[in-house]
Amino acid sequence: MKIKPLLQRYQALLDLPAHTQSVSLLEGGTPLLPLPRLAQELGGGFELYAKVEGLNPTGSFKDRGMTAAVGEALGRGAQAVICASTGNTAASAAAYAARAGLRCIVLIPQGKVAAGKLAGALAYGAQVIQVSGSFDQALELVVQTSQRQPIALVNSLNPHRLQGQKTAAFEMIEDLGRAPDWLCLPVGNAGNITAYWMGFRQVHQLHASGLPRLLGVQAAGAAPLVHGAPVELPETVATAIRIGKPARGEQALQAAAESGGRIVAASDAEILAAQRRLAAEGLWVEPASAAGLAGLTAEIIAGRLQPQGRVVLVCTGHGLKDPDVITQALPTTPVIPAELAALEALLAG
Repeated sequence: MKIKPLLQRYQALLDLPAHTQSVSLLEGGTPLLPLPRLAQELGGGFELYAKVEGLNPTGSFKDRGMTAAVGEALGRGAQAVICASTGNTAASAAAYAARAGLRCIVLIPQGKVAAGKLAGALAYGAQVIQVSGSFDQALELVVQTSQRQPIALVNSLNPHRLQGQKTAAFEMIEDLGRAPDWLCLPVGNAGNITAYWMGFRQVHQLHASGLPRLLGVQAAGAAPLVHGAPVELPETVATAIRIGKPARGEQALQAAAESGGRIVAASDAEILAAQRRLAAEGLWVEPASAAGLAGLTAEIIAGRLQPQGRVVLVCTGHGLKDPDVITQALPTTPVIPAELAALEALLAG
């Protein structure tokens, strides 16, 4: 079966410049995985699904937007791209720049990026620079650089990123036949929740497909949209959403309000518990990707949300992107002789 590049599949629904080139790793087309057992654990009475975005080429949802941003940059003659990143953007930008034959420059907050993501950026040949500061400070630097030099900015401030990312909403409607009743997803720099709402609204206006309520979830230690003020020193185990001043914050708040939903915060303990629950269903995601389930669970327990119909969790990145929280807590494994009796004795245990 021949798979079309994402931008080609949804060309008629995307607002991209005519000069945009095809720079594809065959991203998108990720599965919508039913989670019936987990739905029952949460009280039942609704259908629960996970949109498994970790199955994109570089292991995260960022590939949807990056195929558009890098394709546009290549089409207008850019020779290099630049981004600030907590990890996933770095790996994705590096991969798509490599695919396009462009130089890639990545700024990351010093010591704050998961090894799996940093390794990806380096493997794809990016020039990685650590900044003694936060992601938000790194983002300011790359914005200033892109304004002073002929280097294309590919962070979510780039509007073409959102055009690519909204395709996940299109896929969801295709799989379900309509929009879900609730969409639960992590919120970091807030580009993804903004893009989803853009996509759902677009299809609803064309085909009356319905609109979901949005439950955006930030980590409690990095929750500026919940607290109503920037967080100068954001801290959370969910490294992908460790952002104190979201670039698309106002748009995210507007999207949540328009949908009849909200943005909430989940503690690191709740996020890690949600990660374990998803793994028990056979779905290993990075900590930030479990934020949607963490927020949904907390809202149900508190009686603030009674899910009905169809609920979708957006799982934004694969567990291999940020394995440190698992490997640091590895239990001691038993060692036995290569003898059947020893194995049986251990299993009988």
